[in-house]
Amino acid sequence: MYDLPEPKPTAPAAGQATPTDADRDTIRRLFAAVEEIGVDKPTSYRDDSPVPDIGTAPPVDQPGRPSMSPRATDASVMMIAGGFLSLCLGAAISGVLYFSGTANETVVICLCAGPPAGFLALKSLVKGVKQAAPDEIHNTYTGTVYQQHSETHTSTRGVWARTNNREG
Repeated sequence: MYDLPEPKPTAPAAGQATPTDADRDTIRRLFAAVEEIGVDKPTSYRDDSPVPDIGTAPPVDQPGRPSMSPRATDASVMMIAGGFLSLCLGAAISGVLYFSGTANETVVICLCAGPPAGFLALKSLVKGVKQAAPDEIHNTYTGTVYQQHSETHTSTRGVWARTNNREG
């Protein structure tokens, strides 16, 4: 096989405009303006030297909102989520009331008060379960150990408060 030279295109590629003399003059002026400005000169500088961990400068108040504790952040996230969920619940209730045509006040009360009441009941149930299970305590001793466990039961009764303390 013979290696043939690549043919040279005689026309510009499809969709490409052929530059005119006025375009070439504009391009020359643009290149001359770029050369005059000196684009190859640096326009910024980055200092890569290491920053000391502790300096002598006093702390400066930063603009914007101050940082929050993790507990405050968690609380704000819960408030945002609760607000969004109440918005969804309100939209659903409004849709039901609008499309039903007539609204019974008992149904409205159940729709509005039911979810929060269910949430509060679930919250108290979870809280009760947490309190019902005592923490496990593991003690490890070396040497002679004397352990004494005593309970005191106190009851106060009557108009004139009389307190009985019993051990055992």
